[in-house]
Amino acid sequence: MSANGSSETTCRSEVRPSNNTYSQQELSVTASVISMTVGIFSNSLALFILVKSYNRIRIKSKASFLLFASSLVVTDLLGHLIIGTLVLFVYGSHKKWETFDPHRIVCSIFGACMVFFGLSPLLLGSAMAVERCIGVTRPIFHSTALASHHMKKLLGLTLLLAALVAALPVLLWRPYKVQSSRSWCFFHMEEPKDWLDVLLPLLFSMLGLLALLLSIVCNTLTSCTLLQARLRRKHHCRGTSYHIEMICQLLAIMLVSCVCWGPLLIHVIMLSIRVKGEPTSFSLLMVVRMATWNQILDPWVYILLRKAVLRKIFMLIHSCWGPNSHQLYRWQRSVLRSSMETSNSADGPPDCRCLSKLPLPDTELKSIT
Repeated sequence: MSANGSSETTCRSEVRPSNNTYSQQELSVTASVISMTVGIFSNSLALFILVKSYNRIRIKSKASFLLFASSLVVTDLLGHLIIGTLVLFVYGSHKKWETFDPHRIVCSIFGACMVFFGLSPLLLGSAMAVERCIGVTRPIFHSTALASHHMKKLLGLTLLLAALVAALPVLLWRPYKVQSSRSWCFFHMEEPKDWLDVLLPLLFSMLGLLALLLSIVCNTLTSCTLLQARLRRKHHCRGTSYHIEMICQLLAIMLVSCVCWGPLLIHVIMLSIRVKGEPTSFSLLMVVRMATWNQILDPWVYILLRKAVLRKIFMLIHSCWGPNSHQLYRWQRSVLRSSMETSNSADGPPDCRCLSKLPLPDTELKSIT
């Protein structure tokens, strides 16, 4: 009797999941719902702002930048919708993949979406950085050789490259694998069968790291060029204000991508080359959750780092520093004047056109502010 009783107790304890398991699952579902809701709201708000600016803008280079930025926000929005829905479906099915996905179709879609919506923002961010670098360092070539249809082709090729990398495991019969937490699918990195199982995650990580490196180089070159032109004070340019706005947004996007995606890309490389002592399940899930914050923080770059917000920030700094901050006053005056000239122009001006060197009267500045 005692043996039977102990065996029955053991069976019941194995059948019934603990309260700790339930609490962890409820916490994961709650975190997924909150992340999905915040991401959808943030990206929808940023998309509204970008579309409104795109329809109003008359500057060609700014329109190209807004086209890529809008595509990035749309990609992040779709990523939250699709991946969030798949996560909730998996939790709603109690992670029983053998029951609701016997042919691994859902897992293949899940893994492909993870790769596509993860790689697309990195590639789009690097394309935006290259476009701005050419627009600042080679404005004549940018305005004459790079037409709007070229930008649209570049956008299509960027998304096509991300889709090809996402579809490679399915095309090469190396399907995505349910990870140890059983809540998501990704590359098959545990006990790879052959070199293809090593190549596919390496390709994903190397493309992401190359995109981040390209963004760092181009944004650094663009910032140095703008800073050098500002320090030389050769002339005031009409494109100064929106150049500063775009480079601030690009630098913020680059910083967010490096912080959010850098750990995951490096971790995938370390797992692919089989670094000893590297935990696979918990640490990989943690860096994936960190990477999802990229799609949440990206839209707030366009919401907060707009020209109007930047102008208010600099005015606040100017008021805090006092009336002796002549350098900041001169920067603010040139930005306000270039903003008026840009908004009042009927035709699309080139990236940089000289203004008269006459100072803006103090009464006129007060009327603007």
